[in-house]
Amino acid sequence: MTLVAGIDSSTQSCKVVIRDAETGRLVRQGRAAHPDGTEVHPDAWWAALQEAIDQAGGLDDVAAASVAGQQHGMVVLDENGEVVRPALLWNDTRSAGAAADLIQELGGPDKWADAVGIVPVASFTLTKLRWLARNEPQNAARVAAVCLPHDWLTWKLSGSTDISTIKTDRSDASGTLYWSARTDEYRPDLLELGFGRLIGVPEVLGPTGVAGRLPNGAPLGPGAGDNAAAAFGTGAGTGDVIVSIGTSGTVFVSSDVSPNDPTGTVAGFADTTGRFLPIVVTLNAARVLDAAGKLLGVDHDELSRLALSAPAGADGLVLVPYLEGERTPNRPDATGAIHGLTLKTSDPAHLARAAVEGMLCALADGLDALVANGAAANRIVLVGGGARSEAVRRIAPELFGLPVLVPPPGEYVADGAARQAAWVAAGTGEPPVWSAAAPETYEATGVPIIREQYAAARDYVVDRSR
Repeated sequence: MTLVAGIDSSTQSCKVVIRDAETGRLVRQGRAAHPDGTEVHPDAWWAALQEAIDQAGGLDDVAAASVAGQQHGMVVLDENGEVVRPALLWNDTRSAGAAADLIQELGGPDKWADAVGIVPVASFTLTKLRWLARNEPQNAARVAAVCLPHDWLTWKLSGSTDISTIKTDRSDASGTLYWSARTDEYRPDLLELGFGRLIGVPEVLGPTGVAGRLPNGAPLGPGAGDNAAAAFGTGAGTGDVIVSIGTSGTVFVSSDVSPNDPTGTVAGFADTTGRFLPIVVTLNAARVLDAAGKLLGVDHDELSRLALSAPAGADGLVLVPYLEGERTPNRPDATGAIHGLTLKTSDPAHLARAAVEGMLCALADGLDALVANGAAANRIVLVGGGARSEAVRRIAPELFGLPVLVPPPGEYVADGAARQAAWVAAGTGEPPVWSAAAPETYEATGVPIIREQYAAARDYVVDRSR
């Protein structure tokens, strides 16, 4: 039996799965936590990866491995390969001003959409480089190269200390603002615009490129951004829209066409197969449920029961879930809000329902934007920790208006990385087809009043910058 390893270095933890390369059967796995925060030293990821590998029984017997990870995080290295400063993660919004400046300096959002398929917001790597150049000039002066979390971990696994050997893949490169998925090329002019000078960037590999080798000689695949890996791990087909509810909320679909959305709502990322991955991302997802449960003093199961005990639309109670600012829409300084509070709606059940509906409405807005930009949407594949909530599974069809499929809980990002590793190990033209357990299906019901209530309330938010 040939074994392969898939690694998911997410915001919250590192997961390692060891699978049969031919069938995809899980053989063993490991997991380790990451520290909280929006600024993390990469050494913490490396320590967690070593712990997770140990829990999974090591990598000595695998034929290939691939690393998927959280996107956009700015890892800056000096000429010796040492980390210059802790990485700024995707959910760090301090570079919002830099994003606005970059839009203006290039001539507007349409110029960015034409150039790289995305419009700057605080999440993307180049905005963080601009922040670094402006706010920490001594650190900026030391920077010789920039890479992303999964690039850095792959490089560390290869044992190299030469920054010129760092590799990445199309999916993660497409979220930097200085590489175009449409042209498959870096835009050094944009990198220089953002940082003030050119620095080293990883080589971008194709779907089965080799990024290095493990100590046993096994190849390391190109890896992937977490959303692209999740799409690959679920085996999503044409018209399958993935909605992932984790630390962030994501709505995405594999496509033959790269979107060009000057509003910045839909980002034109790449996938793991050489195609495109139009995507909408929200900062606030599963932690909206965490916050509601904390406020009510209940666990997730009880929050779900309470939500399902209230009527659809929560009798007009609406929760706008911008608890950490928001990326889509681009409101980094916004806060959450509750509207429609009356004597009738001031109980735990109504608040629980409003929290679930508010989180899902924000994602349903993302689905609308994908469809408006030409994406085919036949059904929803719901994954991530938030998908374990019975209330989320049952309310989602009311808001998306499409059938919702919920695969069994799994580590779909790590599984996507493992499937890529199997593809690299086989050296064949097509990725392996792994059988999957049958999903639960929730039929579309469509309750327009919920979307209408949310649309009326979402713009009445507080701006913390004022």
